[in-house]
Amino acid sequence: MECVVQGIIETQYVEALEILLQGLCGVNKERLRVHEICLKSGPNLGFVASEVRLLCDLEQSEPTWTVKHVGGALRGAGAEQISVLVRSMVESKASKNVLRLFYALGYKLDHELLRVGITFHFQRGAQITVTVSSVNKMLKLHATDEAVPVTPGIQLVEVTAPATSENYNEVVAAVSSFCEYLAPLLHLSKPGVSTGVVPTAAAAAASLMSDGGGTTL
Repeated sequence: MECVVQGIIETQYVEALEILLQGLCGVNKERLRVHEICLKSGPNLGFVASEVRLLCDLEQSEPTWTVKHVGGALRGAGAEQISVLVRSMVESKASKNVLRLFYALGYKLDHELLRVGITFHFQRGAQITVTVSSVNKMLKLHATDEAVPVTPGIQLVEVTAPATSENYNEVVAAVSSFCEYLAPLLHLSKPGVSTGVVPTAAAAAASLMSDGGGTTL
């Protein structure tokens, strides 16, 4: 399973966010360029619809593929009270023939996206990953070179951390604590809960840019 929160930030403030993340994480950013193909099962595969995402890492000299299945979210009164979404998730490395395999199994293309940006991987009470990316849609099938932004001037920020049924409370606490440091620039919440951009972003960005974010917290 995994813990996840998302938010949005205006592209003009992304550089300031990078400075803040660099100071918080103490690690270098990595470039992100991922072709995401979302497939849904056909009627011959059972009554319950199934969705899988095929992720192709285009930053590698030889593109690598990952299969990811996101399941249901944690339910109950406790789940409603926390600001982090806890959901089941399974992923595995795959060969370059994985798309052909799923088509043969009866899956159909639902949509595809190209995510371009940066990512940070670090340990801070949990193994946390932060991605900041522009989400782009393809005008032609698999035409990643012709992708255009879905929301020009806006980038998606996602914070995720792997968890288990035994430790997800601790992981939720670690993710929530980390997100508080980002609050002046953006608000992070459960996926699907739109909070928009924060009014303090401009001032926070100006402050970060002026001092260069030299302090590691």
